[in-house]
Amino acid sequence: MLYTVKEVSELSGVTIKTLHHYHKIGLLLPAEISEAGYRLYGSNELKRLQHILFYRELDFPLEQIKMLMEETPERPKMLLKQEKLLMDRVDRLGTILQTLRQSLTSTEEGKNMEPKEMFRGFDSEEEWKEALTEHNQHLKERYDVDMLENESVDVTSMNEQAREAAAFMAGMAHALKTGIRHDDERIRDTIREHLQFMNEQGNAFTAADFAVQTKFFLNDDFHLRMLEEQQTGLAYYLQAAAEAYAIWLKQGD
Repeated sequence: MLYTVKEVSELSGVTIKTLHHYHKIGLLLPAEISEAGYRLYGSNELKRLQHILFYRELDFPLEQIKMLMEETPERPKMLLKQEKLLMDRVDRLGTILQTLRQSLTSTEEGKNMEPKEMFRGFDSEEEWKEALTEHNQHLKERYDVDMLENESVDVTSMNEQAREAAAFMAGMAHALKTGIRHDDERIRDTIREHLQFMNEQGNAFTAADFAVQTKFFLNDDFHLRMLEEQQTGLAYYLQAAAEAYAIWLKQGD
């Protein structure tokens, strides 16, 4: 099946002007040009465009993307390479997000962070407990639950979970912002991977559990504020997506 420039633009979110530019510089050539002069793209061109967008997400300039794609033309190898690059960025952004939140807490409390703390994430149990103090206090006051009482913090596991959670929420916020429906297949894949990670961390967490959790977030002022500060409407979008995923999964059984 062949697609016109307009159809490719609608599928990918890339503007027609940008697709024309990619053609002009030889980065993405159409499969053929019709007798009427229309550019037509096939599945191979769509796959190539996907690779281009992955690299663009990593802020690679177009000239470098063209060179990289010539060096690694095999799709499986390129996908693995791009996955590694994206995961490295996720890890880096997770650490930066942790440091940012710690900086925000210190600023609100009128404290100065040590210089070495300004450029890393949490690497000790004490830091994690301090970072969770406000959250834990809310749970104790509202629900009489103390998640830190007599509990040790596995720093490595917490850092991994924080990075994954940050990446998951950022992905959901981006999907909401760019107009992806809450029941879109891409959202289902994102939730599935999130739940798989949670279970791999030793948490027995089902799709139904996730739906209940997101409903709790929606009805709890503390969690609602956290999500809405990240992206307006995120709490509602997340809950709708979780419900849709649980229903879709049940229908497939």
